[in-house]
Amino acid sequence: MKKVLDKKLNELQATAICGNDISSSCLYVSALTIMYAGQYAWISLLLVAVVLFLFRKIYGEVVGAIPLNGGAYNVLLNTSSKRLASLAATLTVLSYMATAVISASEGMHYLHGIAPGINITIATIIVLLTFTGLAILGIGESAIVAVVIFIIHLSTLTLLVLASSWFIMNNGLDTFNINWSLPVSTGGIVNALFLGFSAAMLGISGFESSANFVEEQEQGVFPKTLRNMWAIVSFFNPVIALLLICIIPLAHVGEHQESLLAYLGHTTGGSWLGYLISVDAVLVLCGAVLTSFVGVSGLLNRMTLDRILPNYFLKQNKRGSNYRIIISFLILCVSVLFVTAGNLIALAGVYTFSFLAVMGLFGVGNLLLKFKRKKLPRPEKARGISVVLAVSLIIAAFIGNVQLNVSSFYTFIKYLIPSLLFISIMLNRSFLIKVLIDALEYFYKPLRRMVIFSNRYLMKMNKKISSQELVFFTKGDDVAILNKVMQYVQNNETTKKLKIVNIKSEGENNDLLIIDLKVLDRAYPEIDIEFIELEGVFGPTIINELSEKWNIPKNFMFIGSPGDRFSYRVAELGGVRLIM
Repeated sequence: MKKVLDKKLNELQATAICGNDISSSCLYVSALTIMYAGQYAWISLLLVAVVLFLFRKIYGEVVGAIPLNGGAYNVLLNTSSKRLASLAATLTVLSYMATAVISASEGMHYLHGIAPGINITIATIIVLLTFTGLAILGIGESAIVAVVIFIIHLSTLTLLVLASSWFIMNNGLDTFNINWSLPVSTGGIVNALFLGFSAAMLGISGFESSANFVEEQEQGVFPKTLRNMWAIVSFFNPVIALLLICIIPLAHVGEHQESLLAYLGHTTGGSWLGYLISVDAVLVLCGAVLTSFVGVSGLLNRMTLDRILPNYFLKQNKRGSNYRIIISFLILCVSVLFVTAGNLIALAGVYTFSFLAVMGLFGVGNLLLKFKRKKLPRPEKARGISVVLAVSLIIAAFIGNVQLNVSSFYTFIKYLIPSLLFISIMLNRSFLIKVLIDALEYFYKPLRRMVIFSNRYLMKMNKKISSQELVFFTKGDDVAILNKVMQYVQNNETTKKLKIVNIKSEGENNDLLIIDLKVLDRAYPEIDIEFIELEGVFGPTIINELSEKWNIPKNFMFIGSPGDRFSYRVAELGGVRLIM
């Protein structure tokens, strides 16, 4: 695979790519929250800001310790099993798919309000095709477009806040007093706040995107993207909700729900501001489509490198883009658009439950990192109680959304099951091929020639799958760690060829290690063990040399969790996996 070195993204570019997704929520989350929490919507949105603040530390600790693409998939791959990591990856892809289709379609609904003659479905497909092309051109070009959209969006929201504040200064708080005195329609203040909080959690979808392309960012940029996204939604979402309550009678919110901010702009600044907000909505929702393509490209590339997906997707163009991943994602999005007939309510369930589950799994991954990788250096740490609280709030929001719309939850399950079935087939394809070979030989003996031809093809395919060698760099003669390595390979990898490499200093004796490996070789006869001794110093240089010499990708090289005194950051090792 040809390697292409691109310029890394700076703070503004990285923030813009993931920020367009999360900040686009400002267009709809206030209206949605008001529908359930009424005049207390701004409080529910402040609670969401608290949850996001907790997750800043959670994401910062995990990605600081293991700064590789993949988000929740990456942390679970390095702390648990491939199966659990694949679940997180599947949920992330579903979330991106739903985000892309919903954002493109919603953007075209806004455009339809400006230009009534357009066909929404055709326009949605054109948007998806446009951003497919942009993603194929490369992340640098994508970043330029994202920055322009991001600046326009923040400027428009700021103008709306200023216009609304000026309107209140001139017209007083009569509407606010009326709205505040209204009875809560959802069964009490506590229940209203809970349902409003559950609905408002849609306002932080996209927060996980930055972790899926962290390798494309300059060093130190990732935590800044988290801070910036948190600041944007923590300010604009509660403030806009409070301004709406001060200006718009709650009875009018429902009839203007789909374009409530445009209605607010029209009320406070005139038709020009309402029109500007509609144009901004088209742009930023299209920007959220771009976020989906960039995020899913980084994630699926990582999954392909780990052989969860076929190597077919690794092909890159001259700009370093995984164009086959991007085109496949486009096909998935367009097919989903036609299957659902543009029914955004059905996709909203996939969108909501997927990203909540991903955030919850990321929190679980943080706890596993604390438990299994205690010595792994990290620039910041989230307190255990904060992680538990954050995950608990995500679970509460998940339950709340089931309560709000149980049919959407069933739709989510309908999409999740076939996705997990496909991933399960890929993870167990070596075993399934062997079963198919035995079945052909048993049931089709009369058709001997056809069976021989089929079996040769299947055997060749299975040999290709199982031929990939693995490497584990061992420090010494700790047989307990080596036994865990064997168990990990046995339970998670389709290949059973393992090179155990010891980088030793001159004169070091490995007799005890050799004895232990002979015992393990007898204990795990299905794993082909090769022991290699090399003199030198373990680090990125020797990893690069061995990777090129043996033609083994670095993500198939494993190490135990390094301690605080380790000379290198995990990111400097080029994707070497932590398994102990």
